[in-house]
Amino acid sequence: MLPTGTSPDRAWVDVAIPRPPVGLPGVSMAGFRHRAPASVDIAMVAYPSVTLLVDLSEGEGVAYETHGRHEHGSVVVGLLPGDLRMTGRGVGELLQIRLEPVAAATLFGASAELSGTVAALEDVWGRDAGRAEDRLRAASSWDERFTIAADILGRRLGAHPPVAPEVAHAWRRMLTSRGRVRIDGLADEVGWSRKRLWSRFGSQLGITPKRAARLLRFDHAAHLLAAGHAAARVAAESGYVDQSHLHREVTTFAGLTPTALAVAPWLAIDDVAWPASSPTQCPAKDGERLQRRLPILPDLDRPSSAH
Repeated sequence: MLPTGTSPDRAWVDVAIPRPPVGLPGVSMAGFRHRAPASVDIAMVAYPSVTLLVDLSEGEGVAYETHGRHEHGSVVVGLLPGDLRMTGRGVGELLQIRLEPVAAATLFGASAELSGTVAALEDVWGRDAGRAEDRLRAASSWDERFTIAADILGRRLGAHPPVAPEVAHAWRRMLTSRGRVRIDGLADEVGWSRKRLWSRFGSQLGITPKRAARLLRFDHAAHLLAAGHAAARVAAESGYVDQSHLHREVTTFAGLTPTALAVAPWLAIDDVAWPASSPTQCPAKDGERLQRRLPILPDLDRPSSAH
């Protein structure tokens, strides 16, 4: 969590990541401790996952605002939440859990409305949310918190039936191709009609196949822009018709121009907290390596009450 419009500063935020990574398919985690010198106010950039933000701060904590609606504390951020801002001040801690749509549908049930929404974690999980927060807050290290969170999620993932394997396959193909895949081809692969794939995919994951592919393509382009690549090159490498097409999609998903998106503080942290999910190489002929914008910081293996 970083002040709007500024570059990341090691003095403001520490990042902890699970070592080894969480062993749950479609689930990734990172822990943050921020010590902002003033109020934090950043725009969150659309990401192809449902996001759990577990606020472990003492006192005021973190607040979220979207479309005139306000939430405070721990929340579930659905796919495509729109214009969403995170605000807070002082010292705080946050566990962020990213769930690919297939994992989210299994965790919350395929009927859950998790697209375009921001909801209090308690509204989604009920009393289990408070118990989970208490366990996580009492943990003595980030490693222990990650273990607790993985245990809680693992138990809940086993409580609901998984999504249809055809839907899971279609999502995985979209993910691995970074959104550059034909929907008709996916329907042929799983042995369904295009209409059936469209219907089942949308009802189980809360987003149409076309919208999901666009979101994945945007995400890849956004991280390449954040890594410093020129918009024209990013457009070509991400499958857009031209630079104006990229501009329109960035405006649709982020409400920003490609130039503004390239310096979005929200994206700057991704290659540190989720290096496996952020582009590390632009697929150009020269194979130019992208430069990380923040060093990986040591895990915060200390009591959570120590600020």
